[in-house]
Amino acid sequence: MREVIFDTETTGLDNKADRVIEIGGIELLNHFPTGRTFHVYINPGDRKVHPDALAVHGITDEFLKDKPVFANIVADLQEFFEGAKWIAHNATFDMGFINAEFDRLSIPPVPSDLVIDTLSLARRKHPMGPNSLDALCRRYGIDNSHRTKHGALLDSELLAEVYIEMLGGRQAALGLTSVDTRRNQSVEMTDIVEISYERPRSLPPRLSAIEVEGHAKLVARLKDRAIWSKYSA
Repeated sequence: MREVIFDTETTGLDNKADRVIEIGGIELLNHFPTGRTFHVYINPGDRKVHPDALAVHGITDEFLKDKPVFANIVADLQEFFEGAKWIAHNATFDMGFINAEFDRLSIPPVPSDLVIDTLSLARRKHPMGPNSLDALCRRYGIDNSHRTKHGALLDSELLAEVYIEMLGGRQAALGLTSVDTRRNQSVEMTDIVEISYERPRSLPPRLSAIEVEGHAKLVARLKDRAIWSKYSA
């Protein structure tokens, strides 16, 4: 199964007017990073970066001047995401912007069944929260000390680690290792000796005489409806 963990940075919060200015993505194959990444900065045209957004990601209008417009990167974007699930934290926000950019170019939106929202997953797994990306990094012991500003590729890398942890990734890897080890060991074994053990005397019953009598009366009252009678016959 192929998945792409991705994140966007934008000029503001309104996907009808604001524009995507950065996209970062990490490819996973069967929940493991392949090393393939996608990262691009995008010129938003005449839309300026809102001061509140600038405070979050630090991407300036001056920096974006010589970057390609969305129409010039969309083919590379589609190629990288082809056949993959789109996975983002608070995916409603990111997909709202991606689909708005697609709509401007008359490209069909990404089907909702291809989108996974890790924020929704986190809220189900940790209903008491908090479930921000930073909070989840702390919960899973993922080092995010270098995250002084939001960045699409950096946030995707952190989210990929969080996502794998939420799926039990480390435990699954350990389990696979131990299974492989046991399998290799079993191949080397040539003589298998089966040992059976019979207890010299039965253990004393844990039920008192009163409890045994009470159970018998209950079975007698239930008659044919008593499941117990099917096993004790």
